[in-house]
Amino acid sequence: MTLLDLWLSRSIPMCLLLQSLVLMALCFPSASMCPKGCICQRDLHLHGLNVTCSQSRLKEIPPSLPVDTVLLRLDHNQIGTVPDQAFHGLRLLRELNLSYNAVETLGEGAFSGIEATLQVLDLSHNRITSVHKDAFARLKARVIVDDNPWHCDCALQQAIGGMAHNHEAAARVLCRSSELRDQEGRPFLAVDTDLCNLAKRTTDYAMLVTMFGWFAMVISYVVYYVRQNQEDARRHLEYLKSLPSKPKKPDEADDISTVV
Repeated sequence: MTLLDLWLSRSIPMCLLLQSLVLMALCFPSASMCPKGCICQRDLHLHGLNVTCSQSRLKEIPPSLPVDTVLLRLDHNQIGTVPDQAFHGLRLLRELNLSYNAVETLGEGAFSGIEATLQVLDLSHNRITSVHKDAFARLKARVIVDDNPWHCDCALQQAIGGMAHNHEAAARVLCRSSELRDQEGRPFLAVDTDLCNLAKRTTDYAMLVTMFGWFAMVISYVVYYVRQNQEDARRHLEYLKSLPSKPKKPDEADDISTVV
């Protein structure tokens, strides 16, 4: 065996080993990239990471998520809030699963930065009662929002109206409470009233009642003031009448006689 043959025989296994290490590095990201309690796997078809943090007893969204995350599962945890720009750096994210958590409300910037790429957003089985009117405004994703204790008001009506698939989302919303008492417990689609105009009319009515109350109070004060002055004037006049008349002096009587 020549030296060349010997070198080739040792180089081939080494090349195979290097190839295996490269494939492992691509398919299994380092532990430092993957959040604690999560499993990260490389998705060769989507050219990104599938990050699974399901049933990990998380109380908040993990910080420093891999920027090449394409699928993020945070379901079946105890997450109570979605901070503004929580997913801002995940510009490849296509699917976000936040179902079965304890989220109660959503702000305007909860999904900022992922509007262009996100395709599916699952918020079902949470405790969401209200959302900012623009929480879903720029999302193109299909949003799943059923099984939440929704309060049907103007903000929710605006938020659902801004969804790309608003009819499908509205069909799954059940009003736990509502600005209209007769809508409680009914599907959101059954609300055929413009809740924003209803809120405006309610505000206008409240302002009108307040203004009328102030006007009535001013009139009452003026009437009381006038009557009080009249009463004081009457008492003063009666006091003057009750005073004894002033007797005439003797000199004045003599002057009168002389003139006569």
